[in-house]
Amino acid sequence: MDVATKTASLTVAIPTYCREQVLLETIHHIISLNVPGSEILVLDQSASHISYVQSELSRLHVAGQIRLIKLNQPSIPKAMNRGLIEASHDLVLFVDDDIIPEPDLVRAHLSAHALGKGRIVAGRIIQPWQEGVDFSQDRIFHFASLQSREIGDFMGGNFSLDRHEAITLGGFDENFVNVAYHFEAEFAHRWRAAGYRIIFEPEACLHHLKVPSGGTRTFGNHLTTMRPDHSVGAYYFYLRTSSGSSTLKSIVNRFFGAAATKYHLKHPWRVPATLISEIRGLIWAARLARAGPRYGYVRDREEINVSI
Repeated sequence: MDVATKTASLTVAIPTYCREQVLLETIHHIISLNVPGSEILVLDQSASHISYVQSELSRLHVAGQIRLIKLNQPSIPKAMNRGLIEASHDLVLFVDDDIIPEPDLVRAHLSAHALGKGRIVAGRIIQPWQEGVDFSQDRIFHFASLQSREIGDFMGGNFSLDRHEAITLGGFDENFVNVAYHFEAEFAHRWRAAGYRIIFEPEACLHHLKVPSGGTRTFGNHLTTMRPDHSVGAYYFYLRTSSGSSTLKSIVNRFFGAAATKYHLKHPWRVPATLISEIRGLIWAARLARAGPRYGYVRDREEINVSI
């Protein structure tokens, strides 16, 4: 690691929603990385916490170990936009609120950015079912891979970028509501269209715990619900990033593919609910697309309550 990287710093931003003990554990893991000069933003979209969690969050905030920012409503892209606004450093690393980072997570992100501007650094993410698996012989890319490369997309739970470059593009589109499915893909589409790159760096590694409660799991299981929370983002993405027959093909494939799963073969009575969910999501997405993208970096700051 060169001298410039050793003296560099970044903001670690943790969007969180309805997480309790695991949030505290995640924060303490990040604190233990002890990268000089860096800061930790906790972008809390939860209405409330159990008492000991709230007490510890407040203590960490007062002690200066984190900056706790309360948002009035749950929204992944809105929380991330707030992270871009509030960050004290040019580089911002976004991570999930239920993770265990490897010791060199932050340093690996900094090292990758030291190689050039105009890049998203997408870190390695090991899911619970991937623990202990040897990926050294893999040729097909996935986010637990071990080979650095340029890629076309990123996962929202472990990536870093320059906040000024992100804000210039409008930040994250807040029309990706609720589960916000495909919000990363839409941002990646704009990012690459601007001539920027997305680099996968396996040394920037974390373990995703995928806790079954809180976060996007608050919106239920996409296989069993009639709510459009999971489907609206996918259709909005197609409507925003493709055109003509390509859009129609993507929509048709999504609509029928949503009910053509192994789960539905075993539970065929769930098919009507899934199709209703898809129809509602498509209608909602069409309305959002007609209204146009909703970028968050110019919104009224009074909408956000930043006290604890």
